Amino acid sequence: MLLSLYVENIAVIRRLSLELSAGFTAITGETGAGKSVLLDAVKLLLGGRFERELLRNGEESATVSALFGRLAGSAVTALAELGLSPDEEGCIHIQRQLFADGKSRARINGQSVSLSVVRSLAGHLVDLHAQNENLTLMDEKSYASILDGYAEDDAELSEYRAAYAALLEVRRRLAELDQNEAERLRTVEMLRFQIADIDSVAPKPGEDTRLAEKELRVKNSERIVRQSRLVYRALRGAEHGSVCELLQKSDSALSPLVSLVPELSEVIRAISDSRLRLEDAAERLYPLTDDGEGDPTALIDRIEGRLDALTKLKKKYGETLEAVLAFRERASARLAELDASDDTVAALRESEAELLKKAEAAAARLSERRRSAASALQMAITEILLYLDMPKVVFRVEVRPLPGRALSRDGADEIAFVMSANAGEEPRPLSAVASGGELSRTFLALKCVLAERSLTPTMIFDEIDTGVSGKTARKIGKKLKDLGIGTQVLSVTHSAQIASLADAHLLISKGEHDGRTETTLRALDREGRIGELSRILGGIDVTEAQRLAAIELLDDPSN
Repeated sequence: MLLSLYVENIAVIRRLSLELSAGFTAITGETGAGKSVLLDAVKLLLGGRFERELLRNGEESATVSALFGRLAGSAVTALAELGLSPDEEGCIHIQRQLFADGKSRARINGQSVSLSVVRSLAGHLVDLHAQNENLTLMDEKSYASILDGYAEDDAELSEYRAAYAALLEVRRRLAELDQNEAERLRTVEMLRFQIADIDSVAPKPGEDTRLAEKELRVKNSERIVRQSRLVYRALRGAEHGSVCELLQKSDSALSPLVSLVPELSEVIRAISDSRLRLEDAAERLYPLTDDGEGDPTALIDRIEGRLDALTKLKKKYGETLEAVLAFRERASARLAELDASDDTVAALRESEAELLKKAEAAAARLSERRRSAASALQMAITEILLYLDMPKVVFRVEVRPLPGRALSRDGADEIAFVMSANAGEEPRPLSAVASGGELSRTFLALKCVLAERSLTPTMIFDEIDTGVSGKTARKIGKKLKDLGIGTQVLSVTHSAQIASLADAHLLISKGEHDGRTETTLRALDREGRIGELSRILGGIDVTEAQRLAAIELLDDPSN
């Protein structure tokens, strides 16, 4: 509920502080005293559009702030979804500053927030009804949420929305696949070309390095063969006098002397080891002495052709052959994925059909719950409208299938509130048939019926008595008082019949201060209320009879 309100520099309001209580509070005052300005301030606080004309003349900025307590569960949930939370006392403080350049700044519990955040919270904090501005009844999109609130069909609605969301996701994926089919075909063709291009060369990891080394050898093959033969003959290839042969002879010559000169064993061992190592070196060198690879020029041409093909692959698909092969693996995997898309579409089509049946079944259960609630809701509203002196009223809540039996986020239903206020007239949508007074009474009737289920702790009515008689105004006042038992109700009114029924009475007035007009607001005691009710009843010149009538209204036993 709204615990306090502070307004500064809004039109005729220089500075105004207001403390509020639970129950039914009436706000009265002479025409032009600032009642509408006070409501404008509340709208600004809740994210309404700022018109610079509302800024008090000569001021550079204005401020509206309020403290809300006893928050509804929906408000706490909405705060949590926005990353916010109530303070330690379970309250939230909303402030909006407005500037002469048309800009504004909003805060919740001292934290800067966007106006969209404030607007998203507004419906959980205050339900404001002003003459010809009742968005709830004028907006047909709100009827489904109103009926669902009365039907208390949260379980059915949640079940349906979950099924509907799953259905939408499958349809989104199908649409994405259909939309991208041409792109898919282009991608498939490109991938197949790239894979074939790489496979036509069939590169192997490190092949380019090995070929470059081989090319260098082939280009120097004559020199390699000549030098290798020379060294090989020196080591062991000569018929007489090769190094290995001389070492063998040295070994044979010294071996008989070991018994005479023992230290020669080490010399012999060194000679033997050297001979074995040189023989091994000669064996490794021997293949290089053969120029049997054929024509070096033809071989170089083949190597360079292969290297050129590998280089082209690296330019197109990666800096190294390893990168080229990795590219080929990714392309192959992507191609397999795209080739399987037909299977994917088939599976999604099957899933879509199953989810559609599930959503339609959930929608049918929701529709059944709504139709049952619609009958009870229209009867309850009609009963209150009859009490509020609309004897010929016909009010209906219609639950119709959406055109083409389509589904929407809110189900398969189109909800309509239709009414006829006069005998012989066919019921039509509220916006087409209801006058301001009739719309106000319909709104009040709706709020009275929904009071026990309402999640909005504060309701504000602006001149709900417009266009009705004193008798009807009295009945409206009694309904407002009943509504105030479980909800904080604020009513700006010109009716003494309504104001006399309030639990608290605030008087808004304007006067001159330092040469400028200012609006003030004060709570009235019993004598103050008698005086204000007398003024409303009598106008400028209040008679004793009007004063007695005011007292009678206050002391009416039916209050």
